[in-house]
Amino acid sequence: MVTFDNCGIYCAQAGIYIDPWKPVDKAIITHAHSDHAHAGMGTYIAHEHAIPVMRFRLGADIRAQSLAYDEMITINGVKISLHPAGHIWGSSQVRLEYKGEIWVVSGDYKLRHDGISTPFEPVKCHSFITESTFGLPIYNFPPIEEVHGDINDWWTKNKEEGKNSIIAAYSLGKAQRVLTHLDTSIGNIYTHGAVDNINKIYIDTIGTLPHTQRIDSSVNRKEIKGAMIIAPPSALDTPWMRTLQPYKLGICSGWMQLRGTRRRRGADRGFVLSDHADWDQLNTAVKETGAERIYVTHGYKSIYAKWLSTNYGLDATEVETLYTGESEDNNTDTQTKLAQDNESIQ
Repeated sequence: MVTFDNCGIYCAQAGIYIDPWKPVDKAIITHAHSDHAHAGMGTYIAHEHAIPVMRFRLGADIRAQSLAYDEMITINGVKISLHPAGHIWGSSQVRLEYKGEIWVVSGDYKLRHDGISTPFEPVKCHSFITESTFGLPIYNFPPIEEVHGDINDWWTKNKEEGKNSIIAAYSLGKAQRVLTHLDTSIGNIYTHGAVDNINKIYIDTIGTLPHTQRIDSSVNRKEIKGAMIIAPPSALDTPWMRTLQPYKLGICSGWMQLRGTRRRRGADRGFVLSDHADWDQLNTAVKETGAERIYVTHGYKSIYAKWLSTNYGLDATEVETLYTGESEDNNTDTQTKLAQDNESIQ
């Protein structure tokens, strides 16, 4: 029922692609990150919370159909529904059913609840398409509450030293979850314009966030002292950041699990905070689907597919796609070395 071609993941019976990377007539989008939601599609189908971000990023005039979670549509006999992926707000798994055969395309996902995204729900199926961004045993993330506590303690210490605290976090998803868990009694919170743009969509679409101020030309940056500043990774080492000195830089990423990654990125602190599943979460998700056929996409796909085949007896296959996972914080050299070191995982 589902195949993979040079445009993306394709359901021929319904004539529809899931997260295509080339223009097609009909596309279901799992979430609004740029490696999954591309411009140029004839019609988009996505969760109702993802579409406002897609309109902001891809154009207000895109043709889009919104679905709620568990709402079902039928296209040429194929039953299609969206289910929570827990990756970011508005992220979905896509369930496809035709003549009793069920496939689930998970997109990106995580099982730990972040306080802003609808929590992941396992969906029973015969075939499951999974990511493997952190598909190695070394990626075993600490409790979320512990990480957010560390961020607030770090901010407090920096403020006592008369320094600003800058957190690098992707503008869609991670920035909002960081903001949600900040202790606002510590001080003022500012945002980069890219983060502020997405915050406004979140507030209009879903709910509240702590009060923040956008850093634009109207802000006297010399008056910003002891504040928390949320910025996208693309702002690192730019003139925009240099105007906020003195500051300490923290990076929120699953890649911070590895010693040395923080140093290579020039950060003062690394916080292990990811919107993707770690090793244990990946294995839990795969087992809870009950699927016998697993297709492994972006990440450590060859290693993880081999692990699933050898240890769980599943029919696991790696698939080439153009999805990048947590690429904004990725370090290719680190990934390559880890892959070489873990080829013998059994």
